[in-house]
Amino acid sequence: MKLRKARIADVEAMMSLINSNAEQGLMLPRSRNMLYENIREFLLAEVDENLVGVASLHILWSDLAEIRALAVASDYKRKGIGTQIVKTLEDEARELGCAKVFALTYQPEFFKFCGYKEVSKDQMPQKVWTECINCIKFPNCDEIAVSKIL
Repeated sequence: MKLRKARIADVEAMMSLINSNAEQGLMLPRSRNMLYENIREFLLAEVDENLVGVASLHILWSDLAEIRALAVASDYKRKGIGTQIVKTLEDEARELGCAKVFALTYQPEFFKFCGYKEVSKDQMPQKVWTECINCIKFPNCDEIAVSKIL
């Protein structure tokens, strides 16, 4: 498996992988527009030059980053790809000087396996919710918040 930063040419494959996971109820869908606007945040996992995993690290504040849009292809789940993506994004957050990483997820057990703790969404700073207004689930968010101190 090879990890690399996303390129514009990857957007269609990224959207397909993310939204196929969303169709299974594993995560929220992402728009093409969101992927293009945030392309520099995304890390991809490839096997034989095929996209098998994706996620982004979104910086929200001086000490807070979010892992977003984590998706792994069905045939590659439970092979450590998601864990490696999360670890690499955590390393990037550390290098940037970020002290805390969180995620909003439907897969809290995966994140707990990676050392995250479930937290109340009420504990998340207001800055976290500024983008939620555009979500299809707003204002009835059913994602679970998880957090990790780096």
